Amino acid sequence: MSVSGTLKRSRSEKILAGVCGGIARWLGWDVMTVRVLYVLTSVFTAAFPGTIVYIILWVVMPEE
Repeated sequence: MSVSGTLKRSRSEKILAGVCGGIARWLGWDVMTVRVLYVLTSVFTAAFPGTIVYIILWVVMPEE
């Protein structure tokens, strides 16, 4: 695994804000893998913390 570039929200791989797409590109992973991991993590942590983290990343991460 090689982390490349700057962490930015994706314009092309987005459903809501491009956070998962940006993380997937940054990690060099498939975007669906990141989305599935995000959903599973959110569900197993009662969804509320995952929602807060997503909103924070939406605000903090610059758009590409």
